Amino acid sequence: QVQLEESGGGSVQAGGSLRLSCVASGLTLSAYSVAWFRQIPGKEREFVAALRLSGSSTYYAESVKGRFTISKNNAKNTADLQMNSLKSEDTAVYYCAAGVPILSTTRSWQGYRYWGQGTQVTVSS
Repeated sequence: QVQLEESGGGSVQAGGSLRLSCVASGLTLSAYSVAWFRQIPGKEREFVAALRLSGSSTYYAESVKGRFTISKNNAKNTADLQMNSLKSEDTAVYYCAAGVPILSTTRSWQGYRYWGQGTQVTVSS
């Protein structure tokens, strides 16, 4: 059974940092592209960052570029999202995803087959 489990969410003041981690079981992350999305109640799931299968190509939403860093540890079968200089508008539920998206769907939720349950990030100003 494939499972992705996020951890590391919580509450932090604006300007602070959090590191989200996604542990995979039932699949080998080295064979997949990984991504993080976020969602606010009543809004569509929003792309945050992606790391393609090759491991050499990263993609970020403009709103997080320069503040967030996505990484993958194949030995531990985990994917992380380091979030620095957090802003109140970063408040959302963050989801980890894995899949084999074609290049044009790297930033789309439709490119990813496997999803975690999400972890809440709350940034207070």
